[in-house]
Amino acid sequence: MSTLTISILITLVIIIFVVIIFAAAITKGYSYKHTVDQLDDNPYLKNENKDKGNEEGKERS
Repeated sequence: MSTLTISILITLVIIIFVVIIFAAAITKGYSYKHTVDQLDDNPYLKNENKDKGNEEGKERS
């Protein structure tokens, strides 16, 4: 076998390996169960409401 043939075979093996790893990562990402916090449990929303209340109080003064 020539050096060119060996290089091509090694390159193909590496490419196939990368494609398999890529497919495994995509599959794992899609199988992950994402959750969303409810609005009642969101501390940032509570702080935002307080800030809006303070701004409305300033406008009324």
